[in-house]
Amino acid sequence: MEEKKIYPWVVVGLLWMVALLNYMDRQMLSTMRDSMMVDISELESAANFGRLMAVFLWIYGLMSPVAGFIADRLNRKWLIVGSLFVWSAVTLLMGYSSSFSQLYILRALMGISEALYIPAGLSLIADYHTNKTRSLAIGIHMTGLYTGQAIGGFGATVAAAYSWKETFHWFGIVGIIYSIILILFLREKRIPAVVKNLSKPKEKAPVFKGLGMLVANVWFWVILLYFATPSLPGWATKNWLPTLFSSNLSIDMAQAGPLSTITIAVSSFIGVIAGGIISDRWIHRNLRGRIYTGAIGLGLTIPSLLLLGFGSSFITVIGGALCFGLGYGMFDANNMPILCQFVSSKYRATVYGLMNMTGVFAGAFITDFLGRSSDSGKLGSDFAMLSILVFFVICIQLLCLRPKVANMED
Repeated sequence: MEEKKIYPWVVVGLLWMVALLNYMDRQMLSTMRDSMMVDISELESAANFGRLMAVFLWIYGLMSPVAGFIADRLNRKWLIVGSLFVWSAVTLLMGYSSSFSQLYILRALMGISEALYIPAGLSLIADYHTNKTRSLAIGIHMTGLYTGQAIGGFGATVAAAYSWKETFHWFGIVGIIYSIILILFLREKRIPAVVKNLSKPKEKAPVFKGLGMLVANVWFWVILLYFATPSLPGWATKNWLPTLFSSNLSIDMAQAGPLSTITIAVSSFIGVIAGGIISDRWIHRNLRGRIYTGAIGLGLTIPSLLLLGFGSSFITVIGGALCFGLGYGMFDANNMPILCQFVSSKYRATVYGLMNMTGVFAGAFITDFLGRSSDSGKLGSDFAMLSILVFFVICIQLLCLRPKVANMED
C-alpha cells in the first residue's frame, strides 16, 4: 500500500530527469551559434539559424499526433526509453558535424525522437495521479523542462570554455546512460479494464471513431487554439530570448544565454508549482478552476511580452522575463489536467499529440519569422506584438471552455 502511494511520485521524479534532458539537448543549440559559426559559416546568417531551429519544430510537430497515437496503443515505458536513447545519440553525433546540412539532418532526427516523449510521459503521469494531485504532478514534471532549458543556456558558456563539439558529446552521453536507469526503475501503469480490452483486436477500431467524435466538438478546436496561440510567445522565448537579451542589454551571448534561460526557468518553476497547487484546490470548488488558473497565467504574459520587446534596461527586461515565466508556468501546469476534463484516458496521449502538433507548428512559424525580424532589426517590436494574440485566446478560452466533470471517465 505504501508503495502505491509513493511510486506515482517516483514516476514523476524519473520523468523529471527525462524532461530536463529533453529540453537541455534541444535548447543549448540556441546559445551556441557564435561558437559554431566559426566552423560552420552558414550559421552566420540569422535566417539560416532560424531554419535550423525551425526544422526541429516542423518535424516534431508532424510526429506529435503519431507519437500520441502510439503512446495510447503501446507500452509507454519502452517508448520513453527508446525516445531518450535516440535523441541522446543524435546529440552526441551533432558534435561530429562539419557542415550545415549535417546539422540540419540531425536536428530533424532529434525532432522525430523527442516528439515521442511528451505525450507518453504526460499521459503516464496523468494515469498515476488523481484529481487531488494531477496538476501538481504535471507542474513538477514541467519544472524539469524549465531546468533543462536553463542548463541548456550554459551551452555557450561550456562551448567557450572547451568547444561546441565536446558540449554536444558529453550532453549526449549523459542521456544514453540515463536511458539504462529508466529500464531498471520505470514501470507502465496497468489499468485492468484497459488491459483486458487490449486482448480483443476489435477494440482497436474505436480509436478512430472516438477521435472523430472529439473532432466534431467545438471544445476540441477551442483547446487546440488555446494551446497553439500561447505557443507563439512560448517558443519565441525558448529560441530567441538569448538573442533578445543580448541585443537589448548589449551583452555577449555567453552572458545572455545563461541569464535569459535561468531567469525564465526560475520564474517558470515557481509558476508551475503555484499553478498546480492553486488548480488542484480550485477545481474542488469550481469545475472551471483549472481553466481560470490557466487564464490568470496567460494574462501575466501580456505585460511581460511588452516589457521584453520594448525594454532596454536591466530591470525592464529581467522583470519581463520573470513575469513571463511565472505566467507561462501556471498555464503549462494545467494543459494536460484541463484535457483530462474533456478526454478519457483512452485518447489523452493522442489528443495531446494533436495539441502538441498545433503548438509546435505555431512555434516553427514564429521561430522562422523572428529569424527574419532579427536580421531586419525588428525582433523586439515583433516580440511585443504577440501580446495581442495572447489576449485574444484568453477571451476565447473563458467564453467557450465549460467542462462538465473534473475527470472524464473511460
